[in-house]
Amino acid sequence: MSQQIVISGVGVWHPKESITNEELVSSYNAYVDSFNAQNADKIAAGEGQAMPYSSAEFIEKASGIKSRYIYQKEGALDINRMKPLIAPREDDALSHQAEIAVEAAKLALASANKSAQDVDAVIVSCAYTQRAYPAIAIEVQEALNIEGFGFDMLVACSAATFGMHRAYEMLSAGNAKCVLVINPELVSPQINYTDRDSHFIFGDVATATVMEMADTATSEHVFDVLSTQAVTKFSNNIRSNFGYMTRAEDVDPYGPDKLFHQAGRKVFKEVCPMAADHIESHLSRHNLTPADVRRWWLHQANINMNTLICKRLLGREASKEEAPIVLDEYANTASAGSVIAFGLYHQDLDAGDVGILCSFGAGYSIGSLVVQKR
Repeated sequence: MSQQIVISGVGVWHPKESITNEELVSSYNAYVDSFNAQNADKIAAGEGQAMPYSSAEFIEKASGIKSRYIYQKEGALDINRMKPLIAPREDDALSHQAEIAVEAAKLALASANKSAQDVDAVIVSCAYTQRAYPAIAIEVQEALNIEGFGFDMLVACSAATFGMHRAYEMLSAGNAKCVLVINPELVSPQINYTDRDSHFIFGDVATATVMEMADTATSEHVFDVLSTQAVTKFSNNIRSNFGYMTRAEDVDPYGPDKLFHQAGRKVFKEVCPMAADHIESHLSRHNLTPADVRRWWLHQANINMNTLICKRLLGREASKEEAPIVLDEYANTASAGSVIAFGLYHQDLDAGDVGILCSFGAGYSIGSLVVQKR
């Protein structure tokens, strides 16, 4: 690599509608009442279990989440439905996921002082795509009138950082001069709204970043990418089994195991030390210690995870200024969380300040970028 690669723009878009913890719990508990009443005889006979109630206080204590944005609120709180009601679109209409990707892309391009004509490649990297093909990235490329190429990536909650890694490598290899990385996290259709332990976790959002060579960057806030680092280790503790194979397996294609599910305590116990070790290792490549980091843009899955990781690295709790939290408003947004934190909390940094973007999630997968403000 002969030139410095930079992040020159970032965009954060969210839907207009949101659901508070109180709204979500009211709907869930009403569903519990209905379910327990309908299955009272089986429950009394020991042939089934009563569903447990939830509370807004439980959700906030367990996760730090107070609300979440949702692409389509209608249907999600209806106890006779318990899933968003999203109207299908014709094949020749812009898909739902491409639509929110385009919104985030426009914000990122404006932030970077770029036009679509400046972009050579589009990467759509997220937890789910709404179809297998054609790629959402190519649809976005067409919608924005971008020449070049595009492709999709699925790396669960590390998709955003892994997508930025691919952009970094493409720029390093000279295969592109400007890459648009988009994370349209339309997660609400994969939430089990009848599961007490997971129905509150996710929110919908779309983020995007522009990466290019330093000599073409003209935006106000530019960050040198000092390096990238990734690691994966197979685990079944976070899983979604939805896929095309269900047609041949003669099983319920929308059963609980086909939606997001996790062994939350195991994830907490295993991922926190793994993420802390990863970050420390990455920083050491630049002779940096955690004390040298001005800003921690960490994955936004659970406030308790972020608190523990920062404690392991810093030997104390990080301040909100050091490690901003966006969970309270956005909830867990799959791969987009660290990019939201970066997008909302980067403009105050001074030249020379070092920060790290890090995501961690299903796989297990961890991806990070060490960056420095120009």
